[in-house]
Amino acid sequence: MIEQTFQALSDKNRIKILELLKNKDMSVTEILENFSITNASLSHHLDILKRVNLVVSERKGQFIYYSLNTSVFEDVLVQMSKLFNKK
Repeated sequence: MIEQTFQALSDKNRIKILELLKNKDMSVTEILENFSITNASLSHHLDILKRVNLVVSERKGQFIYYSLNTSVFEDVLVQMSKLFNKK
């Protein structure tokens, strides 16, 4: 799982999406306002982030809002610390 997570983090657009979501939950429309990419391209990036559980989505009325899944970030940090922890 960590390999897929790092692969998802290897794209500058996906990093920017995560940075935006760090501040607040956002709809696709709100996220798209910060990019000069197509809606289809943004949906592709969001799908990749969702598949590795870095973001989660929730429907509120007619909109879908995305937010960070901080528990996955915590898991990645724990795994990384194990790699560098010398006993």
